[in-house]
Amino acid sequence: MTSQILYEGNLRTVATHLQSGTVIETDAPVDNQGKGERFSPTDMVATALGTCMLTIMGIKARDMGVRLEGTKVDITKIMSANPRKIGEIKVVIKFPEDVQTDEKQRTILERAAMTCPVFESLHPDIKKDVEFKWNN
Repeated sequence: MTSQILYEGNLRTVATHLQSGTVIETDAPVDNQGKGERFSPTDMVATALGTCMLTIMGIKARDMGVRLEGTKVDITKIMSANPRKIGEIKVVIKFPEDVQTDEKQRTILERAAMTCPVFESLHPDIKKDVEFKWNN
């Protein structure tokens, strides 16, 4: 078993990662009868895309001797109606100025990001708009 989820009421859940004990709470968003005080489940899906892309890039970067520390990912989730679902996820990956890469390494890292397991698992109808901002 990977995780266990408890419904606390008032549209809030508490998910516990069983291996580490790490806890994540979710709320329904304000536009769907919730408080919006925590990540919503769909926020977590969109955020998982960014964390997965960055993790896979980190693995590839480590293999190439490239340091990606300080790299940031901005995620924008856009919902669709009828049925209510994630329609688009915008991903902007911003590399700090001190990241040292050549063109070949950038291409390898970008391709790695675009093949992360979450990217591959998302429904093809979800538009994924990905931008890489290299500063060197």
